[in-house]
Amino acid sequence: QVQLVESGGGLVQAGGSLRLSCAASGSIFRFNLMGWYRQAPGKQRELVATITTGGGTNYAVSVKGRFTISRGDARNTVYLQMNSLKPEDTAIYYCNAQNAVHGEYWGQGTQVTVSS
Repeated sequence: QVQLVESGGGLVQAGGSLRLSCAASGSIFRFNLMGWYRQAPGKQRELVATITTGGGTNYAVSVKGRFTISRGDARNTVYLQMNSLKPEDTAIYYCNAQNAVHGEYWGQGTQVTVSS
C-alpha cells in the first residue's frame, strides 16, 4: 500500500523559513507529478507547487519567489523550501503524488504556523 509521509512543519515567526519533506513508501512505480497543496481554516485546499519527473515546476502566484519545490535523489521524494514566510502561509500542507496509471495519493498533512 502506498503511503506519503510528510515532515518538517512547525511554528515559525514571520520572515522565517521551513523545509517540508515528503517520501512515498510502498510504491514500486514512479510518480509522474509530485507537489504540495495547503488548506487554511475555513478555506478550500489550494495548490502551492508541483514538479514533474523532468523537473518542470509550477507555483501559486502567492508563493512564487519565496518557495522552492525540488525532488530528492531518492525515488518519489519531494521537498518544499519555504522562505520569507508570512502569517497568511499558515495552513495544513499536504503532499500529493500522481501516476498516470496508478492514480493519485495524498499525505496526512503537516501543520505550518507563521506568527506575526
